[in-house]
Amino acid sequence: MTATVASHRKPRQHPLAALTGGGSRSARTARTAATLALAGAATATATGFEGTAQAAHRPTPAQVKDRFDALYQEAEVATQNYNGAKESADTAREELSRLQDEAARRTRKLNAARSELGTLAASQYRSGGVDPAVRLLLSADPQRYLDGAAVLERTGSHQATAVAGYARRLGSVRQVRQRAEETVERLADTEAKLKKHRVTVVHKLGAAEELLHRLTAEQRQRMTARDGARSGPGQGRTDHGAGLGGGLGGGPLAGIPGGAGAAAAQAPSPRAARAVAFAYSALGKPYVWGATGPSAYDCSGLTQAAWKAGGVALPRTTYTQISSGPRINRSQLAPGDLVFFYSGISHVGLYVGDGQMIHAPHPGAPVRIAPIDQMPFAAATRPA
Repeated sequence: MTATVASHRKPRQHPLAALTGGGSRSARTARTAATLALAGAATATATGFEGTAQAAHRPTPAQVKDRFDALYQEAEVATQNYNGAKESADTAREELSRLQDEAARRTRKLNAARSELGTLAASQYRSGGVDPAVRLLLSADPQRYLDGAAVLERTGSHQATAVAGYARRLGSVRQVRQRAEETVERLADTEAKLKKHRVTVVHKLGAAEELLHRLTAEQRQRMTARDGARSGPGQGRTDHGAGLGGGLGGGPLAGIPGGAGAAAAQAPSPRAARAVAFAYSALGKPYVWGATGPSAYDCSGLTQAAWKAGGVALPRTTYTQISSGPRINRSQLAPGDLVFFYSGISHVGLYVGDGQMIHAPHPGAPVRIAPIDQMPFAAATRPA
């Protein structure tokens, strides 16, 4: 009985037997195939998810272009801040140099006056005494004299005029030196801002270049082609995408409709005409942030140089150039007018007629002609 029951029982297979080789050969083969299939499917699924995640994080060329433009615009804001700080620093250095020269000149006069008083004191000593005012003035601390100006009223002597002159010179020297010290402090503060803006510009430009490296040469070429189409055909300009790997060159305009001669003829004044002619002569020169020529320019450096050729001294930055003359409606634009872009007034170009301007776009894109509707128009000014 027991044997019969035992003969009909089959030993239960351990759950791990399927993974350790239990069962018949055919069953093991089937299980192995299934296991490999599941493993392959899992690997493919994981790879698919990873690829999808990577694709989701990989920007399209259009996204790269938008971010690239945004970074260059941010860099231009920092460039204008840099230009303003540099202008202030240059002004402070000039003022400091002038004050130092003035302090030296007044100190020489002060020393001469002191020498004169010394001679007078020596003469008085030989004749029997020295005026108290002179003794006080020639003491180790002349400030005591300045703090006690009533001494002059008590002297009543013929040397009062000499003493008063020395006092005035001493006071003026101290005033000049005080202004020089204040200028040194202002210069140090401005140079700190200059360094900060420089770091910001370099960071933004570096980020823009890093974005470009994510694109293939073909993608950069397509970006260049799109910018060329937007700038319009036959304009004789260097392309907006020249710095995007397109390798397109540019140079001065010659014999094209709406060229320098026609634009200058339409200018509202001889000064504006000369500014336009200068801008045309700068076509093809590279953009370098902070540059004012003659071999390279940034946007406000170009407009400043152009109007300088016309006999008008413009300030250095876009923020200050916009106040260099009366505002002009877009419908009233004439060659030579300054056209400004973006809400922060961070970019400027020189209008040359027919809806076109000459401007210095950004690093890698030389001075060129472009339509003014290429960027968000903000305002226009006619320098006076």
